[in-house]
Amino acid sequence: MASFKELIRKVKGEIREAGVAEARAAQQRGAVLLDVREADEWAQGHVPGAVFIPRGFLEQRVEAEVPGKQGEVFVYCAGGTRSAFAARTLLDLGYSNVTSIAGGFGKWKEAGFPVEVPRTLSPEQKQRYSRHLLVPEIGAAGQDTLLRSKVLLVGAGGLGSPAGFYLAAAGVGTLGLVDSDVVDVSNLQRQILHTNQSVGKAKTASGAATLGALNPDVTVVEHQLRLDSSNVLEVIAPYDVIVDGCDNFATKYLVNDAAVLTGKTVVYGSIFRFEGQASVFKPGAGPCYRCLFPEPTPSELAPSCDEAGVLGVLPGTVGLIQASETLKLLLGIGRPLVGRLLTYDALEQSFREFRVRRDPGCALCGDNPTIRELEDLAWSCHFEPRPVHA
Repeated sequence: MASFKELIRKVKGEIREAGVAEARAAQQRGAVLLDVREADEWAQGHVPGAVFIPRGFLEQRVEAEVPGKQGEVFVYCAGGTRSAFAARTLLDLGYSNVTSIAGGFGKWKEAGFPVEVPRTLSPEQKQRYSRHLLVPEIGAAGQDTLLRSKVLLVGAGGLGSPAGFYLAAAGVGTLGLVDSDVVDVSNLQRQILHTNQSVGKAKTASGAATLGALNPDVTVVEHQLRLDSSNVLEVIAPYDVIVDGCDNFATKYLVNDAAVLTGKTVVYGSIFRFEGQASVFKPGAGPCYRCLFPEPTPSELAPSCDEAGVLGVLPGTVGLIQASETLKLLLGIGRPLVGRLLTYDALEQSFREFRVRRDPGCALCGDNPTIRELEDLAWSCHFEPRPVHA
């Protein structure tokens, strides 16, 4: 039986090794740096921009997180041993351009190359987010990312309520609430951010109080206003992701247009009676809202919110889908609903998925866009029809 020294000698003879200077240059030209250390080592410091997959999870996660098997991949650990075994595994999985970094992270630091140290969680935070810390795809690094993230909730009503609750519980550090309305008794059937004591108060103030009581780590920024072309760019500027939970065409088109023009990702949701929809509009990666609905439905063809009604629990389902998509986007994990429209029928308890492509003729994100400035639509409160391009 071979000794460990013999085994590592054999493995290193089958892979390519390089020093940290070559790895640094490769990263600058677009190569993937893959960190295969353990979570506690990553938390003490890592290469900025590196992909983190602990060695024990490499086989099951690498193809999802490093999809290009022909691209350059440089693997590092603490000193170069685990990375050698990991490089050998990657070759077995079909990766053709793999290099183990000799000397590992220790040599990287000695060379004075950039190192990123995540924020250390407090004992209280470790307890609060303990279930996240157990998930390899999140861990301490992912939780730190969430705590540094900023999400804007457009609407503090039916969809904004469940999305806001779960994003706050997950530890998203800054949540912006946009709403110009006050709480009405009729809202309480579905808008769970608010209570009887909130009636008559601004929805942003009521929502901020609820979310602050849930998680003191979260800073809630109130935007008590109606978005329009004069303020939307300033409002969305600080945020990483926009959650569209509004209930009117004017705001949906405005948010979509502003997001495309500024490169912001929108997590879309909409509800009507017993049906809901959700998708993710990520500029450059898929369609935008106008690719599905080029123009608003005429008001005479769609019932108003007051006329149509909605099942009270329906926004809970759709809002939680929006929260899930938002967390995936912030963490860089999973497969977001980019280029896919998910529809939900509460009466049938069924989901359907439609593939949606970017429309080359889209007036906003198409090959020859004609919309270059923001414009306000006349306000209306209508549910979107089924998309004609799905």
